Amino acid sequence: MPARDIYHDTVKKALMNDGWTITDDPLTLQWGTKTVYVDLGAENLLAAEKSNRKIAVEIKSFIGKSETSDLQQALGQYVLYRNILEELEPERTLFLAIPKGTFREVFNEAIGRLVTEKNFLKLMVFDTRKEVIDKWIE
Repeated sequence: MPARDIYHDTVKKALMNDGWTITDDPLTLQWGTKTVYVDLGAENLLAAEKSNRKIAVEIKSFIGKSETSDLQQALGQYVLYRNILEELEPERTLFLAIPKGTFREVFNEAIGRLVTEKNFLKLMVFDTRKEVIDKWIE
């Protein structure tokens, strides 16, 4: 199993503060002989619809030497996990969890907007200090 992102516990608390129940830590996905691990799986009961909304969350801190390299790695993981989830758990929506500063410095820039739009990225932007979800971008 890969090492946890430095913001793993922060995102977990932010999801719980937002009413989500953590169901998997990590969410294990098996495809053929390969196993991958999405950081978190969560559910939220939608009372008005009397149904559960299920998500998977891949957490990225973007603290490497290059924001572009971090973006490439995050995008690759996101696409791989989304493809597997579409086959195994099509009712589960995948989100890329990123700090508010990363959203501003990477995803609000031209390159970030391009990959978000072209790859239909769903983002969960979180506040690292307050341990809350700042915004959902779907």
